[in-house]
Amino acid sequence: MDGLDDVFGDLFSSVDGVLLFSPSGSYYERFATIDDVDVIVVGTDNDVGADTFVELPLAFDDVSDRIKFGLEGAFEEGVIEDGDELACATRLFDNEIDTVSRVRASADDHTGIYDLFAKSRAEPDVIKAVLELAIELGKKGQKGKPVGALFVVGDAGKVMNKSRPLSYNPFEKSHVHVGDPIVNVMLKEFSRLDGAFVISDAGKIVSAYRYLEPSAEGVDIPKGLGARHMAGGAITRDTNAIAIVLSESDGLVRAFKGGEMILEVDPEAY
Repeated sequence: MDGLDDVFGDLFSSVDGVLLFSPSGSYYERFATIDDVDVIVVGTDNDVGADTFVELPLAFDDVSDRIKFGLEGAFEEGVIEDGDELACATRLFDNEIDTVSRVRASADDHTGIYDLFAKSRAEPDVIKAVLELAIELGKKGQKGKPVGALFVVGDAGKVMNKSRPLSYNPFEKSHVHVGDPIVNVMLKEFSRLDGAFVISDAGKIVSAYRYLEPSAEGVDIPKGLGARHMAGGAITRDTNAIAIVLSESDGLVRAFKGGEMILEVDPEAY
């Protein structure tokens, strides 16, 4: 009869690398001395001084999201390749690593989520809050009807200089931040009106009802997308902001950065 090592040893047999998610120093040391296997640390900080490190801007409570993000980051950093067999060690129940998954890395699984969070000017928690708000709006709409919305996040001063008001700014003298449940209810109500929301790096809602004025010349967006997406792409080309757009016509959420679309999410599948 096979022992546990014979069964679970298959998880580590012939792997090309091991991804350790936020390991303790002692746990990392156990792997760092293994020959012929690349050890990649994934976490919010490189506390163990690993030679190969992929930054995880958010902790991602969901393990599958954590692993997906880590894999995309490892691809972006060039430390794994398409087809690599990898053992991913992370924690599920406690502060120490207690869960190991074996995955095959696939470049076709690229979603753009790492591009959205990594090396963006806005704080990761702010980007996450806005993305989740757009997804929730996409699922529920406004009073049962589909709505469109445009959120521009980060580099707010420059975004304001490249836009103009369409109406009175209800947030002009306020100090409210995205992510607050009451504030999110307000944003959902205002989303049915024209214009973009402008949100600071730290999540302060700077303005609503902004008409974005950058030229759309040279901005390449998929065919069939309208003015809201074109404006989102253009403002991210001319500033260090990102734009998150909810399409009223097809209900998808798309993110733009550096003038390009980097992420497309179906709210119903999120």
